Amino acid sequence: MAIEILMPALSPTMTEGNLLKWHKKEGDKIKSGEVIAEIETDKAVMEVESADSGVLGKIVVPEKTKAVKVNQLIGVLLGAKDSNDAVDAIVKKHASVGGAKNNEQKAEEPIQQMIVEKPVQHSNLPQAQPMAQDNNSRKKISPLAKRIAHQNNVDISYIQGSGPNGRIVKNDVMQSQASGVRGRAAQEYNVVEASQIRTVIAKRLVEAKQTIPHFYLTMECDVADLLKAREAINKHANIVEGKPSYKVSVNDFVIKAVAEAMKRVPAVNSSWIDGAIWSYNNIDVSVAVSIENGLITPIIQNADQKSIISISREMKSLAERAKNNGLKPQEFQGGGFTISNLGMYGVKEFQAIINPPQSSILAVGTIEEKPVVRDSELQIAPIMTLSISSDHRVVDGVVAAQFMSELKGLLENPIMMFVGNLY
Repeated sequence: MAIEILMPALSPTMTEGNLLKWHKKEGDKIKSGEVIAEIETDKAVMEVESADSGVLGKIVVPEKTKAVKVNQLIGVLLGAKDSNDAVDAIVKKHASVGGAKNNEQKAEEPIQQMIVEKPVQHSNLPQAQPMAQDNNSRKKISPLAKRIAHQNNVDISYIQGSGPNGRIVKNDVMQSQASGVRGRAAQEYNVVEASQIRTVIAKRLVEAKQTIPHFYLTMECDVADLLKAREAINKHANIVEGKPSYKVSVNDFVIKAVAEAMKRVPAVNSSWIDGAIWSYNNIDVSVAVSIENGLITPIIQNADQKSIISISREMKSLAERAKNNGLKPQEFQGGGFTISNLGMYGVKEFQAIINPPQSSILAVGTIEEKPVVRDSELQIAPIMTLSISSDHRVVDGVVAAQFMSELKGLLENPIMMFVGNLY
């Protein structure tokens, strides 16, 4: 029996995706569980496996096709006794409801053809000039100047000639080389087609800002004891093949502390969905990771139940696989709270945008040496700035303040993360 191959929904929020690559061609035999295609979703690039065995009778949507709707027909799998008539029947079936027509329209617009090759003209922007290499052929330049420019890899498109009728002469090339000044680029700007991931990120961020009533709280934490604890834990790592078996980061401590604070203030572990508050029973912490096309938030599940070393190892594995598009859906879908850490880039503090449907996100800034008063004496201490963004429909100001107070206490007294379940 012929089987429809439909565009799968690879995440709960996916409505369309890009069909990047077919791993099989028409006529190839396919086994159940075998990878047949790569799909770019709103989260990542993922491999799609065949649920059945058979022969790939027809590819309806070619690879590199953009914006293929979920449940749209993309191919037909034939059984041993099926003929091409079965393919035609399925295609006609989808054509009757507009499916095949949409497929054909989108198939005519593969991704590489949709990339803008010429700058888009806007009424408020100057018209882009031809590429620098096109200008070179029209530049007036003396043979000697041209040879010197070629030998020294000088781009003459940036040089204004001082000779007759703007002719470039030897001195012009020599001065340009000596000054190192390139001048303006011949092309004012480039337009690059946004990936599916970046498009969805943009849409959701706009929706989050427009539909979620954000409010923000900021606290400073003295992390002197945390840094000592981190040093002590890392010092006891076993050496395996010349390298420590683990290396705990400050971010690992933040993940652990957030999980413990969520346990103490469970109201932040919730969402506003369809006019109701969903309170989650498990403590799953999402952590924002930068990837080539945008951001993804892999999840440390049951973070409150894991040791700091386990969290460290799991986070490194998740981050590495995220950057290689190797995460499974359950590893980045869900989570009750998100951490976004830009401290490693020297960012002092910032306010992050909530990751729907979660109700809160923590922005972590860098650690700075600042003057503090201890026992009536002025001292220098390492201070880290934290800011929480919360959805006021779910989390009241007092609740967010209680959470931040608990978090501050845990980060300033890290031993409290490891003394067992007191709550």
